Amino acid sequence: MNAKLMERDLQSPKLPSTTRSRHHKKSTEAFPDVMKLTESALLLNDQNKYRSMWIRTYSSVWMLLCFILVVYLGHLYLWGMIVIIQILMTSELFNLLRRAHEDKRLPGFRLLNWHFFFTAMLYVYGRILGQQIMHAVTPEKIFYKLATRFMKYQMVICYFLYIAGFMWFILTLKKKMYKYQFSQYAWTHMILIVVFTQSSFTAANIFEGIFWFLLPASLIAINDVAAYFFGFFFGKTPLIKLSPKKTWEGFIGASITTVISAFLLANVLGRYQWLTCPRRDLSTSWLECDPGPLFTPEIFVLPGEITQWLPWKEIAVLPVQWHALCLGLFASVIAPFGGFFASGFKRAFKIKDFGGSIPGHGGFTDRMDCQMVMAVFAYIYHQSFVIPQYYPVEILLEQILRSLTSEEQELLLAKLKEVIDGRHLEL
Repeated sequence: MNAKLMERDLQSPKLPSTTRSRHHKKSTEAFPDVMKLTESALLLNDQNKYRSMWIRTYSSVWMLLCFILVVYLGHLYLWGMIVIIQILMTSELFNLLRRAHEDKRLPGFRLLNWHFFFTAMLYVYGRILGQQIMHAVTPEKIFYKLATRFMKYQMVICYFLYIAGFMWFILTLKKKMYKYQFSQYAWTHMILIVVFTQSSFTAANIFEGIFWFLLPASLIAINDVAAYFFGFFFGKTPLIKLSPKKTWEGFIGASITTVISAFLLANVLGRYQWLTCPRRDLSTSWLECDPGPLFTPEIFVLPGEITQWLPWKEIAVLPVQWHALCLGLFASVIAPFGGFFASGFKRAFKIKDFGGSIPGHGGFTDRMDCQMVMAVFAYIYHQSFVIPQYYPVEILLEQILRSLTSEEQELLLAKLKEVIDGRHLEL
């Protein structure tokens, strides 16, 4: 037996210890090819760049056409699109750290993750949809009463659904699988926080007016396309190691293009009531509303030094265009860091893309990395600097209708009448 072992060792000699130690020192934080990147790896000198460009362009055109169709259909369809993208993103992220041979030993474990997903969806979207249903039906209908009851006990329902999932997880723990199960449990919660934070703000922007969803999303797309083409034709200087094909030329060119596009695009989108009016119900009917001062054109007379070179003597500017400049600046300077974060994440797990659903683009998560950052900022900016800080009578009445039952509303009306009559007697 010893002779056979010696013969096998001679046939397959071991590598020297110096070679092994050198391999161990290699970083696992990046791909091997990333460590050898030179200027030839940039898009400017990529031999297959034209083929890649046409595939990417073809996919982008189809996505744009589908997106325009959904915007035309309205708020409810846009929200449905967000939910579908959210499910696809979650599926891609769930599969990122999956190990098939481990899942086979844990029947029902994947179902448990989706249980947490739909519980989070019920918590995030339940109140939004409940409020829209209350606006869509009259207080006498049964749907109004069901929506009122659900909104009252929504938090309790979601809490016990989560507790049921928590107990389910504890009861399915297996020996020698603890580390894998707890890592998947933590991974599931991180995915839900990241995905639902973005999507909940996006849904809120849609119902405040498609404009506040469409403009930020369009600016991210414009910035991405402009960075690609400026880097494609002029890129020479690498921007960041996490994204080796990103260049300073692409970043600067895209920033200028995005800010200019924000100012011009806001003027175009702000003239359509279908895009600017908020949606207070779940219908798909046409919207009519007072555009308000933000979407009312203001006339600016151009100086004589400029008008002699231009055919216009005055221009009409919507006040919302000045807000659009802030959104454009954020989309061009800050939002790309969402993409850099995603690139670093993929380097850490040694993958090129999160998925392969979109030819030339990767998965849906690859397309939504910057959108996540932008959606949150757009919502915070809208709530902080666009919505008036005072509360008009219409908003107060709307809050009352949302939070009180018909009996409570009648009681409130009687109390208000008593207070008003009492003031009249004092006078």
